[in-house]
Amino acid sequence: MTGNGNLQRLNTRLASARPSATYAIIDRVAQRRAEGAKIISLCAGEPDFDTPAPIREAARQAIDQGHTRYTQVAGSRALREAVAAKFREENGLPVEWQDTLVCSGGKQVIYNALAATLNEGDEVIVPAPFWVSYPEMVQLCGARSVIVTCDARSGFKLTAQALAEAITPRTRWLILNSPCNPTGAVYSGEELQALAEVLLANPDVLVLADDIYEHLIFDNQRFHTLAQVEPRLAGRTLTMNGVSKAYAMTGWRIGFATGPRWLLEAMEKLQGQQTSGACSVSQQAALAALQGPKDFLHTSRAVFQRRRNLMVDALAATPGLHCEPPAGAFYAFANCAGLIGKTSPGGRYLGTDEDVALALLDEADVAVVHGSAFGLGPYLRIAYALDDDSLASACAAIARFCRAVIPQA
Repeated sequence: MTGNGNLQRLNTRLASARPSATYAIIDRVAQRRAEGAKIISLCAGEPDFDTPAPIREAARQAIDQGHTRYTQVAGSRALREAVAAKFREENGLPVEWQDTLVCSGGKQVIYNALAATLNEGDEVIVPAPFWVSYPEMVQLCGARSVIVTCDARSGFKLTAQALAEAITPRTRWLILNSPCNPTGAVYSGEELQALAEVLLANPDVLVLADDIYEHLIFDNQRFHTLAQVEPRLAGRTLTMNGVSKAYAMTGWRIGFATGPRWLLEAMEKLQGQQTSGACSVSQQAALAALQGPKDFLHTSRAVFQRRRNLMVDALAATPGLHCEPPAGAFYAFANCAGLIGKTSPGGRYLGTDEDVALALLDEADVAVVHGSAFGLGPYLRIAYALDDDSLASACAAIARFCRAVIPQA
């Protein structure tokens, strides 16, 4: 059987799911490079640093010492104790190792939580702009995303009023991501408390706090997470984090969470029938990251803040683009409304932000991701996780492209 016939044999939820827009651009970059093009990619959401040497050495030692066998499904006792200590010391959450779960990346934490709790007809509130996988995960679990647009007027953040208006008797989860991918928006303690007041009045709503960019906050701001700000919500909040962004360990695939034990037990049960425990060597590396020196965190934060400033200054001088300085993560979310309705230097009509992103890739050899893939256009998500010289070259290429855009007659 070929063609559309094969689709009829897929799980119906999977058949209607969309692939990641970010990975679609990454695949297109790989194709262009294979054809000989020299592409500067500003689309991948990962640090460009190598994993710190002490962490790599811990992994080598783990192999030599025989840490190459199955671990418990929920993670090794040693790593779970380190995760609990991280949540206590860095986030003020009074948890023990039994209140933690280790997964194969932060993405698995989120998917396990949703898959373990969602049923047909349930709703999940997803503030937009959002990480591209949230709505697709919700859809794959048979539920429905309630997208709440949070535009520049609110700093791309969910307000208490918007949250209250979005909650219905079917609401099962609220997903909060701070610092946010793709905008870099960071919720203050006061903003989280305002949301908490609404949630306290709606006791059936669970909260997923995606804190994966916790250590990438700029301008001496302080990080806050919901269960820390409002302990009365701890019994229905899953706080997710991991080592991928903070410690440049994206490929090691270690995420972790803390939350109510009934939820963690359900997630562990699901994981036991899915992947079992995360990679044993990666767990040892993550243990070294959490227990080792934290100098890398301060160094990388300073580098990313410098790069943010470079990127924002360059975009401010580029016609057709506008970008407020992001407060965290390593993304600039640039408004490209000034380019819409015009024609690219190569003759492509720029009707949408996706048209702009594709034209930049094909004509300027710079890869970015269109903001509409994250739920809000016309924007471009530009990752500045590259060395300064590459960023400067990319910004110059973007500026040349924008200056050469042709207005419609």
